[in-house]
Amino acid sequence: MLHDMFTVPFDQIAPVVGKSAAAAKMIASRARRRVQGRTPQPDRDLPRQRRLVDAFLTAARNGEFESLLAILDPEVVLRADAGALLPGGIRVLRGAAAVAGQLEVFRRAANAFASHPVLINGFAGLLNTDGDKTISLIAFTTSNGKITAIDLLSDPARLPRLDTIAHGNQ
Repeated sequence: MLHDMFTVPFDQIAPVVGKSAAAAKMIASRARRRVQGRTPQPDRDLPRQRRLVDAFLTAARNGEFESLLAILDPEVVLRADAGALLPGGIRVLRGAAAVAGQLEVFRRAANAFASHPVLINGFAGLLNTDGDKTISLIAFTTSNGKITAIDLLSDPARLPRLDTIAHGNQ
């Protein structure tokens, strides 16, 4: 708003928001798209969603950074809620590089637990279990052939209360 309404240069806005001038410009660009309604609509094609989730799981299991990066939208958002297990509450990562940078965490989890395809609010997701115990639930949002959001819930206090619909091979 400072830039668009009052023509304040980004190099003067940057210190106010605690970011670089380039980051301030990116924030303004994202905000404009949201205000103008250009946020991509989630993909409703369940088989296409499932292919992306499967590709995510394969890349995670095999530790394939480039493969993971290729299916993530440049502005992907990862929200991880581990409840009391994660000090500070929900952890949020933004950007493909930051999310793909968690590949080692994804790899360990993908190889340690059984992953089951599920529907979460009508979208493709994964339910990760260790025997009969639910470890995590991951909801994916996809758009234009990329993963745009990942919502990971591993809060042991909330997991038992969730109602998911598991599907064997979607």
